[in-house]
Amino acid sequence: MATQFPDDFKCPISLEIMSDPVILSSGHTFDRASIQRWLDAGHRTCPITKLPLPEHPSLIPNHALRSLISTYTLLSPAKLQHQYHHHHHQYHHHCQQRHSQPQNPISTLTSPASTLESKLESLDQLTRLSKRDAAFRAKLTESGAVSTVLKCVDSEEPRLQEKALTLLLNVSLDDDNKVGLVAEGAIARIVEVLQGGSPNSRAVAATMLTSLAVVEVNKATIGAYPCAIRALVSLLGDGKSREQKEAATALYTICLFPDNRRRAVECGVVSILIRIAESGLERAVEVLGLLAKCKEGREEMGRFNGCVGILVRVLENGSSRGVQYALLTLNLLCSYSERMRVEAKNEGALAICVGLVEDDNERIGKNASNLVQILSGNQSMR
Repeated sequence: MATQFPDDFKCPISLEIMSDPVILSSGHTFDRASIQRWLDAGHRTCPITKLPLPEHPSLIPNHALRSLISTYTLLSPAKLQHQYHHHHHQYHHHCQQRHSQPQNPISTLTSPASTLESKLESLDQLTRLSKRDAAFRAKLTESGAVSTVLKCVDSEEPRLQEKALTLLLNVSLDDDNKVGLVAEGAIARIVEVLQGGSPNSRAVAATMLTSLAVVEVNKATIGAYPCAIRALVSLLGDGKSREQKEAATALYTICLFPDNRRRAVECGVVSILIRIAESGLERAVEVLGLLAKCKEGREEMGRFNGCVGILVRVLENGSSRGVQYALLTLNLLCSYSERMRVEAKNEGALAICVGLVEDDNERIGKNASNLVQILSGNQSMR
């Protein structure tokens, strides 16, 4: 009886078991030979989503899936084993010819005989090399080292965890790796650190989510991941200055994807953001500007006594960016609620906005002018 393989092991193009699975920037995985033929034929769209691809699309090795297929094929018929391993070894030979792989520090990380100090030193070395060298980062991912570094993130030793995260943050500088890291299970590790790591590790974990969420497909994946947004909201609420700033930046990037705004509101982020905005962290005002775009966000801000007053104080005393986002938020709130419109007028927003209409920053001028219209009652409520 033929062995049944999971459909995920099959290339969507050839429908054969993949011997060298690679990820396209669209987030979908194909066998390298099949997708290469597709690209060589001049196609510049993803075969599945039909979305456009860059002129020179990168193919990111999906090490996690390749390892899974490799394990699975050990139990499969001899013929298929032979076919899979033939391709597999061909690929490895090809890799070794192309690159001298950064193997020594990695061996130190995987060896049970290595001391903690030698592992920390290896991570430092890899972090230094990967910081400015894109070619080295590519070698690092192709060598399969990412899964080893992810295992270090699981460590209960805070220094090892933090250094491993810092290295992965460097690896994530390249957009291709942002997709690859998510495929290798990085989000689960990051969320665990956000929930229970040291303050430094939690800050780096939040920065890591910001980096991964730069890629559109990852914004949705992170938002849908259980506890990811909740863990960032907790860090925002109980972290110190650095952790709060990194958590707010991550939430801002993730909430650029509209579906994630409601999720963040449901996690109770609004009251925390308003409190932090009042204490002077303007990044919190930027997140409020995004959340005010959804009905649930506006309702929650309406329930918070003093929200409008805090935003008006930012208009008076904030930086250019802070003023811009406070104006955006107030425009949305005052268009939505008559009560908040009255409150903004009572807080002196009209006079402040009249002064901002001629601001050098075009966005500030435009939003201030719009808010003047709303507060003067010359614009109908939406």
